[in-house]
Amino acid sequence: MSGASTGTAPKGQSVSCVVLTLGDRSAELHRALDSVAAQDGDPVEVVVVGNGVDVPDLPPPVRFVRLPENGGIPAGRNAGAAASSGELVLFLDDDGWLPQRGTVEHLRRSFGSRPDLGIVSMRICDPETGRSMRRHVPRLRAGDPERSSLVTTFLGGASVMRREVWRDCGGLPAGFFFAHEETDLAWQALDAGWAIEYDAEAVMCHPATAASRHELYYRLNARNRVWLARRNLPAALVPVYLGVWCALTVARTRDVAALRVWWRGFAEGWRTDPGARRPISWRTVLRMARLGRPPVV
Repeated sequence: MSGASTGTAPKGQSVSCVVLTLGDRSAELHRALDSVAAQDGDPVEVVVVGNGVDVPDLPPPVRFVRLPENGGIPAGRNAGAAASSGELVLFLDDDGWLPQRGTVEHLRRSFGSRPDLGIVSMRICDPETGRSMRRHVPRLRAGDPERSSLVTTFLGGASVMRREVWRDCGGLPAGFFFAHEETDLAWQALDAGWAIEYDAEAVMCHPATAASRHELYYRLNARNRVWLARRNLPAALVPVYLGVWCALTVARTRDVAALRVWWRGFAEGWRTDPGARRPISWRTVLRMARLGRPPVV
């Protein structure tokens, strides 16, 4: 088991913020950086990752890491985490920002007082309406986004985790490019004994947008769903989990062309290599069920 059970975590942990950008939102990126610089308490180390792009005029002491090409969201976040040094790693996208000056100190207190806490998923709030979208609440019962709770996954662009969780659980699976990479890491963290919390008091602002629905989305969503199961689930649960998601997808998808793309991605997930298999224990499966989301849905 990881360090989740070793003593009391120190208060006042150092924090690194990794901001992922594609380089086409300069004003939004600087708004994000300004919101981190304005946080109360000890300064936050900031690393900006350019996914295949250069980003000029970054204010010191912000560090910049340029990937030679857009390697996807998990690869970008991994590169930023590897280039930083904080005990806690805060992940933001370039179009998100922290509206409250006390957010980082709040997170420091949360991790400092709970040695089993491995990952926090922050509440994403639309700055114009003050509302949080249901799809931004990482649990099945998402009707009250202002209620904090233990959860079984998290949202990568508004999350904080202990560095040892990121390191010991293998980081985010870079090959996923995007879709389900957070759940892959979350399941491994739960299996290692860590807790994951949706913290409604830790707020990140992000404009409300419609969920992207394009061919790449459908293909990777399906492929990565298969990879997620093949990599992480006990063998007996793999067909159950994927069968449930096949049924849900058919029931929810009205676009026949999109459904064809999804099925091609699903087949791709079976014929391609998902990476190392590391199945979670049945004890973790039971723990997830008790948290309200067993790994069959």
